[in-house]
Amino acid sequence: MDATDAITEFLTTRRAKLTPAQVGLPDFGGRRRVPGLRREEVALVAGMSAEYYKRLERGNATGVSEAVIDGVSRALQLDDAEHAHLLDLIRAANAGAHPQPRRSTARRSQITAGLRQTIDAMSTVPVYVQNGRLDAVAANRLGRALYSELFDDARPPANAARFLFLDPRAPSFYREWESQTRQIVAVLRAEAGRSPHDRQLSDLIGELSTRSDLFRKLWGAHDVREHRAGLKLLHHPVVGDLDLTFHAMDLASDRGLQMIVFSAEPGSATHERLQLLANWVETDAPVTQ
Repeated sequence: MDATDAITEFLTTRRAKLTPAQVGLPDFGGRRRVPGLRREEVALVAGMSAEYYKRLERGNATGVSEAVIDGVSRALQLDDAEHAHLLDLIRAANAGAHPQPRRSTARRSQITAGLRQTIDAMSTVPVYVQNGRLDAVAANRLGRALYSELFDDARPPANAARFLFLDPRAPSFYREWESQTRQIVAVLRAEAGRSPHDRQLSDLIGELSTRSDLFRKLWGAHDVREHRAGLKLLHHPVVGDLDLTFHAMDLASDRGLQMIVFSAEPGSATHERLQLLANWVETDAPVTQ
């Protein structure tokens, strides 16, 4: 994952999404050779010379200041996740131009005993722990039961992206499978910016790009997104449809890991089905981790 190429592709795809009217510029008509804004228009709105912006879009990030990055983000109307991604790409490009001894970028694949005790104690809600590559690092009993199809028959480590794109059960499990594919790719794209030297992440992206036309198409869009909170619509093979609220929290004590906690509105059909799932765990489902 070359950082200079990533800067070029990211900025190009962002300006392709905008029109002059959206950034407050007049549109004098005429045929445009490329969709969206011209580089000169981005530079004008960002408050810099066209040549300077062109160098940046070609991946030359040497000496780029925070003020310049803020100007480009404002011009391209980047959201917080996209702004952070651009910063990550620029840092990676500068690190490549001035190599330093690399720190290990290996993502955690185990949790501490203290965290294991904590998630096991959360017995009434599904809890799932993942790393930046979306490897399943741990789950409590209810979390493992919720994602039983992800864990079943998966080569270790079970991976949410691999399941989503390569397992034929995924479109039935995720009731909004298409939107979930976009979400997952955007999360992986953001992680690639943070961890450009993660060999296992590169291997995963290569595998998915080779085996899934949809993944390859979505990866080329260069969309990035954070995975913090929302509604997850699932169809569990045992208890049926589940409308689950989720909150994802980065773990300060276990850096590189994210804990996702699912819940349901008390008295709702999903709440009752979660209780059924908990009963199923206790009676019929051997759970190991």
